[in-house]
Parts: sequence; structure tokens; C-alpha cells
Amino acid sequence: MKKILTRHSRFGRRLTALGLSLCLLLAATGCAQTGSTAAPAASAAEETAEAAEAAEAVEETAEAVEETAEAVDEAAEAAEETAEAAEAGEAPAAEEEEAPEEPSADGTVTITDHADRTVTVPTDPTRVVILDILPLPSVLTVFLGSAETILAMQPASMNAAKNGILSELFPDVLNVSTDIMAGDDVNVESLIALDPQIVYYNAGNKALCEKLENAGLTAVGVSPTKWHYDCIVTYDHWIELLSEIYPSVNATSDIRSKVSAFSTQMYDLIQERTKDLAEEDRKRVLFLFQYDENTMITSGSSFFGQWWCDASGAVNVANGVSADNSNAVITMEQVYEWDPEVIVITNFTKTQPDDLYNNAIGSDDWSSITAVKNKQVYKMPLGTYRTYTPGVDTPMTLEWMAVNLYPELFPEFDLAEDVRAYYNDLYGVELTDEQIEAMYHPSSAAGSWK
Repeated sequence: MKKILTRHSRFGRRLTALGLSLCLLLAATGCAQTGSTAAPAASAAEETAEAAEAAEAVEETAEAVEETAEAVDEAAEAAEETAEAAEAGEAPAAEEEEAPEEPSADGTVTITDHADRTVTVPTDPTRVVILDILPLPSVLTVFLGSAETILAMQPASMNAAKNGILSELFPDVLNVSTDIMAGDDVNVESLIALDPQIVYYNAGNKALCEKLENAGLTAVGVSPTKWHYDCIVTYDHWIELLSEIYPSVNATSDIRSKVSAFSTQMYDLIQERTKDLAEEDRKRVLFLFQYDENTMITSGSSFFGQWWCDASGAVNVANGVSADNSNAVITMEQVYEWDPEVIVITNFTKTQPDDLYNNAIGSDDWSSITAVKNKQVYKMPLGTYRTYTPGVDTPMTLEWMAVNLYPELFPEFDLAEDVRAYYNDLYGVELTDEQIEAMYHPSSAAGSWK
């Protein structure tokens, strides 16, 4: 893992600059010595002056080399961003949007949210509410290093925080209210009473946005779908938006760069290792987003499960299901037809692998499915949030997918030690064996939405 994470280090470019400077110094010294040999009549003073001039020239050249190295760094970063945008089907950032507006003297900033709305918001707000963009409470808590500015959030977000590691890293998240919800509806009166400076909502929920605006609340849309369910690109855009709203944090935090870099490096490694797999050798995977006796929801081509399959070199057996997001309802008859080799269960449902092994859900019989017969049914990890969605756990979830799908291609991976090193680097904490075990074998409780 440590070797992977240094792949795109700037250290190599700095060494190149240093080596070039050294060569220039030796060359300049050699020139001075050659000059003194060819002209033995030159005085010692003249030789000293020439040496001084050569040294000064070398110093200036070294500075120029360093400036060039920095320019190369910046150009490389821009190229990487452009390449990532191209892969995601986006225009380069420079063409897509203008530079973020600087905060005004009155402590506000005008931003464009993910619903393409122009909104003026207070900078570094201390009173916010997060509604139906469920991963955002965890993302914002990690970004700020605290949950103290979050007044309220969805019960579904709280259940993930309680049953994952977020509440252990940031205990103040347990103080956040969940009383603003009345079933699936927002209790607007309770929301107004909290007097939030910003209310974050799912950018695709236009009806909720209108309700918030009619109540005189400042609403900011955050999208989980705008970037084709790409977990890495979507997370980067979330952090970019937060960085505009919280400029003081943006100036000091390196969470974004670490998560983005680790995710990209892990993604690139997996792509490289799996690119030559024949189509018949690629694992056929079924995602169970939600599953109980009443419904079975998978990930079709328009949901995060498709990205996880593509990112890990697998085939999404439900790729032909066109229903978007959590509307991809399927039947047991379709599962029989697909006969997946691997089944991945998210933490948006209480169902566990044993429920499929023991046919414990309704009258469904899983015994003939290849994944069940081979004991290759897995519950996704539960880190700072449900890892099916974008977040800080994406790089380690990519590794988890790779190890479970193609262990022979990744013999160097050690999940327990790698996640321990990752969390230590990201948060400065040392995970216990018990915490790691709970992360990779989560309980059913996080699957509750109430």
C-alpha cells in the first residue's frame, strides 16, 4: 500500500531539479578551471571573480530550475484533472466553470450549487442542516474535523454514524438532532425553528428545494448523480463545493488531496491488473442495494454499483436494468437468469450474507445461485459512512472489492494493515483490531432508515 501511495509523488521531480543544478555547478566549475589553464597570465583576482560569477550564475540557474519544477508540478496537476474529467465525460474544469468567487467583506460568498443555482451563503457557517443527501453529514464532519456545526440530519445518516466508526472518531456527531423528519417529509416548522444558515439538500429534489425557498431558508443542492455515479469524481466535486463555502478550512485542510490521490492510485492499479482479463474471466456481480421480504433493489447501469463493477474489473449482471438509482427493482426470476458469481450487499439494507445462505428472506430460494453455493456473498464495509457511496473510504473499498473478486491478482494487499495505515495517515488514529473487524463485518443496524 505504501508503495502505491507514492506513485505520483513530487519527490522525483525535485530530485531531477537538484541533479540538474549539481550538473550545472560542476560544469561551471570546470569552465572556470579550463579558463585559468588556457590563460596562465590571468591574475588570482580575475580567477576568483570568474569563479564568483560562475557560482552566481549557477545559483540563479538553480532557482530557475526550481521554478520550472514547480511549474511542471502545476502543469501535471492540471493535466491529471483534465484527464480525470475526460474519463468521466466532463469538459475540463477551465472550460466548464469560472474560478470560485472570493468571499466578500460581509462574510458571504456566491456559489453555484449542484442544481446549477446561484446562491449567496455565509462563509464558514456555524449552523447547518443536512436533509436528503445522506452521505454528506459524514463527509462534512470529516472535512471540518467536527460535527458541532451540524444542527440536524436524517435518521438514516445517524444510523450509519452510530453503527460505523464515525461516532468513535467524532463523538459529537451523536449530538446532532434527527427530529426534523416526519416520515419521508421534512418538518418545515421544526426546521425553521433551528434557524439554520444553510440547508443542504439533494440537488435532484426540486420539490424540496422549492419548499425550502418558500420557507425563506438558504438551500444548497449537493448532487450524488451529476457525475455519472463516479465515486471519486463525485467526492471531489462535493469537497470543491464545501471548500468554497468554508474557505478557512480549504486553506488548511489536506483531506481532499489525500482521499483523491489515494482513490485514484488504487483505481489505476486495479485497472492495470485487470485490463487483460478475458470477458469470460471477469466476475459477474449482483449488487443488492436493498432487500427484504417486500422488495429487491439492485444497481442497474445508472447507480453506484455499476461504477464499482467497472472500477474493479467486474461485470454488473444487472447492467441491462435501465431504471435509475434506487428504482431498479428486480425479481428472483431475474436473479436465476443472471446466476451471479458474486453478490455484494450494501449497508442500505439490514440483510446479511447468512440470510441468503439460509434462505431467511421471505420465500426466496437462493440455494442454486453460484455465488451462494461458493460462499461469495459479501456485505460492504461500513467506515465513516456506507461505503457504497462516495466518501473518504473509497480507496479502501476499492481494495476490498479487488481482494474479494481477484485475490490472485493482488497478493500484496493486506486489508487490515492497509486500512490501519490509511486511517492513521488520514486521521492520526490507530485503529484497533476490533474496530477493523467491525468495519469489514458490519452489523445490520446501519441498514435501518428510521
